[in-house]
Amino acid sequence: MERSDIYILCIEDEQEVLDAVVRDLEQLEEQFPIETANTAEEGRKIIEKLLNDGMKIGLILCDHILPGDNGVELLIELHKDERTHPARKVLLTGQAGLDDTVKALNEARLHHYIAKPWKKEELLRVSVDLLTDYVISNEEDLLPYMKSLDAGKISEAIRTRRNVSDS
Repeated sequence: MERSDIYILCIEDEQEVLDAVVRDLEQLEEQFPIETANTAEEGRKIIEKLLNDGMKIGLILCDHILPGDNGVELLIELHKDERTHPARKVLLTGQAGLDDTVKALNEARLHHYIAKPWKKEELLRVSVDLLTDYVISNEEDLLPYMKSLDAGKISEAIRTRRNVSDS
């Protein structure tokens, strides 16, 4: 399987938790490189470097409580930036109160909220679903993603695109 130019970014200040997220997503890493950051500022630097290198951010998994800027504020900022706006955003936390969660949903257009502790299957399913939606919305050639993402959704998108171009 060929590695794509679409990255997964995980932002979490607790190294053990960050390692667990990466481990739970390892089957996606063959196609989608995973970058990690321990702070919002480090996340911004990684995003800037990837974008400057012509890469894309397909999925951002972010903790709420981080040193410095919190995860909700970072996700709102990334939503407002046209370069990272298309990225699918997940708040992965055990700390966010109702107000912060609502703010993330409304202002960052959060795609999913996962509470800690999570189940590996849930994290993987959500990540596959969101990456599938990302590639369908942002990529021309969907075939390379059939094996690692939701083949049914991708097949349907390919059929729909053919029907539109045939008419």
